[in-house]
Amino acid sequence: MAVALAPSGWWRRWRRRLSAREVSRMLLLLLLLGSGQGPRQVGAGQTFEYLKREHSLSKPYQGVGTSSSSLWNLMGNAMVMTQYIRLTPDMQSKQGALWNRVPCFLRDWELQVHFRIHGQGKKNLHGDGLAIWYTKDRMQPGPVFGNMDKFVGLGVFVDTYPNEEKQQEAQKRRYSPGVQRVFPYISAMVNNGSLSYDHERDGRPTELGGCTAIVRNLHYDTFLVIRYVKRHLTIMMDIDGKHEWRDCIEVPGVRLPRGYYFGTSSITGDLSDNHDVISLKLFELTVERTPEEEKLHRDVFLPSVDNMKLPQMTAPLPPLSGLALFLIVFFSLVFSVFAIVIGIILYNKWQDQSRKRFY
Repeated sequence: MAVALAPSGWWRRWRRRLSAREVSRMLLLLLLLGSGQGPRQVGAGQTFEYLKREHSLSKPYQGVGTSSSSLWNLMGNAMVMTQYIRLTPDMQSKQGALWNRVPCFLRDWELQVHFRIHGQGKKNLHGDGLAIWYTKDRMQPGPVFGNMDKFVGLGVFVDTYPNEEKQQEAQKRRYSPGVQRVFPYISAMVNNGSLSYDHERDGRPTELGGCTAIVRNLHYDTFLVIRYVKRHLTIMMDIDGKHEWRDCIEVPGVRLPRGYYFGTSSITGDLSDNHDVISLKLFELTVERTPEEEKLHRDVFLPSVDNMKLPQMTAPLPPLSGLALFLIVFFSLVFSVFAIVIGIILYNKWQDQSRKRFY
């Protein structure tokens, strides 16, 4: 027989001292903590992070599909497995992508990527790598790690094959150790739509920075974090199995618009690898700004990097319609006939004046 226990005296006295607002705040805090979305302080200073589930993805990969109601959309050869999402299998000439359907309007954010690259290929006989995107356009297949060239936004590349080095070797030219990069290699690129990614040089002409990252065929988890705070882009990695972030790229003065999409993609060619994504977790970062910083950090409408001149976009001229082309040809002919007639008249007058001089 169940017996209802009356609240003890201390509980009644404590409850009377709490206002309704305080009780609601406590309930909200408990709800946040229970859902795993509560704030967590990161780094030094007043910086807190909040997990944004609409931009995050983890097992069991609910909300992934091809329908318009899915938060994440698959493209190409990408497949949902029980323990990971495979962008491309270890097969030649495959490409796949995973894109978030919800645009991100966060001002400061951090994206943590849990990934794995593995395959049967031996040293330098594997490829090509994967990319993490924050771009204006989504679901646009192309040659840049499975995404479109001349993209608008940010691309972070985990490149596993040294195209430039192999081309130099094929041409029997000496590859200078002073500029040699050890692969796999992580690099970053900001584009306003005017730049092409140079595959033959592994993106060297347009990279903001990079570092070596030995990430293939490891028996422990590999992570990459992209942090964007106060126009400051930082990329770190945890690939040593020590659960410690290691610096890779740090670039100040990066200006990224809001409202772009997160995604990841991969491509294979003659060489291949399995490119797997285990999770994507986006955190909103809340940081304090001074009034001067508020003025400096206003929204922008086109990606750019301070002290790095990107070519300006020039809008292509619209094609001429049939009517416009006809009018141009018609008036050109009329003008030509008019010019010929005027020329003949002036020539006849000149001849008449010449005859009068001889009489």
